[in-house]
Amino acid sequence: MKRHNGLAMTLPLLAAPAFAADLAVKFNLPQLPVAEYHRPYVAIWVEKPDQTFVANLNVLYDLKKRDNAGTKWLKDMRQWWRKSGRDLTMPVDGVSAATRAPGEHTLTYASAKSPLDKLPAGDYQVVLEASREGGGREVVRVPFRWQPKAAASASAEGREELGAVSVQVRP
Repeated sequence: MKRHNGLAMTLPLLAAPAFAADLAVKFNLPQLPVAEYHRPYVAIWVEKPDQTFVANLNVLYDLKKRDNAGTKWLKDMRQWWRKSGRDLTMPVDGVSAATRAPGEHTLTYASAKSPLDKLPAGDYQVVLEASREGGGREVVRVPFRWQPKAAASASAEGREELGAVSVQVRP
């Protein structure tokens, strides 16, 4: 009969990185003074400083259109579409969500339950791209340092389709 050393069995568990952090993205969708206002579609993703795609966090679009017709306008978020959108079949569980009304919104991503769980420490940027039917398109990049054991925050400002955008890493 073989005997197992209990300590030897638990050492691999102790050696695994215990990174657990949340990434919070706060953004403002301004109410624009236009005759026919449509809620913007918004894609949120993470990329490296050289703009290499890392992971999708959210795609906010009209999920309730008949026959999945809301997907027709996704390609108007051109940068997101070229980096990863055209390779996805929407809706994507955990990524797709409904559009948001004008105002301030905060989306939080727990590293253990998101694409961030395997993200190595380093410099990245959160990218938000907004596009409105009959409206404009805007991209805002917020550089941040991903160190799951240390808090960090950064912000940027949109000009028209997006207002203030901030990113906060919380250990």
